[in-house]
Amino acid sequence: MTNPATIHATGVAIGATGFARAVLLVGPPGSGKSDLALRLIDRGASLIADDRVALTADGERLLAAPPPSIAGLIEVRGVGIVAVRHVANIPVALVVDLATSPERLPEATTRDVFGHALPVIALDPFDASAALKVERALTAFGRRVETAVVDMPVSPSVASSGAATSPRTLLVTGMSGAGRSTALKVLEDLGYEAVDNLPLGLFDKLLATSDGHEDHDAERPLAIGIDSRTRAFDADAIVERIGDLRAEGVDITLVFLDCSGTELTRRFSETRRRHPLALDRPAADGIAREREIVAPLRRAADIVIDTSDYAVSDLRRALAGRFARAGIDPLTLTIMSFGFARGLPRDADLVFDVRFLANPHWDATLRPLTGDDPAVGAYVAADPAFAPAFDRIADLLLLLLPRYGAEGKSYLTVAFGCTGGRHRSVYVARMMAERLAAAGWAGSVVHRDKTSGASAAADGAGAGHGDEPALPGREQTR
Repeated sequence: MTNPATIHATGVAIGATGFARAVLLVGPPGSGKSDLALRLIDRGASLIADDRVALTADGERLLAAPPPSIAGLIEVRGVGIVAVRHVANIPVALVVDLATSPERLPEATTRDVFGHALPVIALDPFDASAALKVERALTAFGRRVETAVVDMPVSPSVASSGAATSPRTLLVTGMSGAGRSTALKVLEDLGYEAVDNLPLGLFDKLLATSDGHEDHDAERPLAIGIDSRTRAFDADAIVERIGDLRAEGVDITLVFLDCSGTELTRRFSETRRRHPLALDRPAADGIAREREIVAPLRRAADIVIDTSDYAVSDLRRALAGRFARAGIDPLTLTIMSFGFARGLPRDADLVFDVRFLANPHWDATLRPLTGDDPAVGAYVAADPAFAPAFDRIADLLLLLLPRYGAEGKSYLTVAFGCTGGRHRSVYVARMMAERLAAAGWAGSVVHRDKTSGASAAADGAGAGHGDEPALPGREQTR
């Protein structure tokens, strides 16, 4: 590794522990670096350093860390200097230029930073969706950056041996009723292989099946659930074994789910379930006993999540913010075109009616074509209403998509409809898919009615009502 060099920038780390990547926010004083960093931190990012970042070349990677004098400090205008949690030695994956005016559809560019070509985008830091755009740009452009240690305790033997330190295994434990089973389901949705109530005798065997692989991206990380009900449960022995595994180079993170005794009592009462350690006594007795038993695990935990005030969606957000796998989107997106003449698609979550746009059906040369043909696309795009409406719908979707993912929705279908589903809706759906993909939301495109037989009548006038003929220059809708 080379000696660190300091640049004027604000650095934040985005992504789960061990998978995080650094984003450098660059611009002159007052350009909004700290403001944008605060919004990213509020969404789950971690501060690396504010205003100045120390960069160190490590082979093909460029690692970002805070200068010691300002570590853990960020300027909040109107408030002062505030201390926050910070991380160090994060591989830099993206540069965000806050001094350059952003383009609507920019070309992919890179910037040389101490001999490293890094992808760069220009953003308005005070745009309402700026933080979302940074996250999506990182997903789109920063996938090939290798991972590094992110503020985790590593034994000296592991650090000196150069063993990989990505947390491929999460050990999820905690109080009964605090949400361990729910957490494992969430992690499974995030791409982890989840195993619950694994007997401790099989623990090493399970880990051994995932050892020896050089291609970590091709291997699903593990999430293992263990609590006081696990056979031969011994908290002290588990803590000791975790230490031994780390010394052997196994990447393991201990996650402890805690909850207040009052809330746990309420949950067991409402679900009418018995506490596993108080089958014939009040739940409070079992809760108190279990808290004593699992105390060594809570003290040794890398991450403690208190779910006392959490709904399921809150726990999902907390886990996704820490452990979402890089390059894996929690939401499967489908963009669909359809014709209202054949009914609404049953599986559509969001429907946009584009029948306000000029209809190519009334041009005899365009009528036999579809929205995939350049001539039809040019005709639709020439409508003065197209660009402003399209931009507003795109901005709305870019605002909503992360929220749907954060709330745990796995599939989302966005449908665009015109009368017959051959011209306007096809073009708009295709262009929207390209716009969203450029922002990091790649999805599949389905044209439900593009090849349907009743082309001209359905997409233009149709039969109208009964035998009433269509009026020239007007589109009839039902």
